[in-house]
Amino acid sequence: MILGVWIAILPYLGFPYSWKSVLYTLTGLAIIYLSYAMYQAEEFDNFRENTANTALGNKKTRATAAIITEESSSD
Repeated sequence: MILGVWIAILPYLGFPYSWKSVLYTLTGLAIIYLSYAMYQAEEFDNFRENTANTALGNKKTRATAAIITEESSSD
């Protein structure tokens, strides 16, 4: 959040162009580092829950499809 605000106000702070370039680069590296650190700490794990739900969902879908196929075959 703080880095987002920093990027938003950086152009208006009056730094020379060369300084802005360095500051944007350092800010980008900080974002990359923080993202990687969060990934390593597994605080940013959106995929574990989705994977379990997908596997369960596939089983339910197959079972439902089998039931529908049986019902339509008997008619």
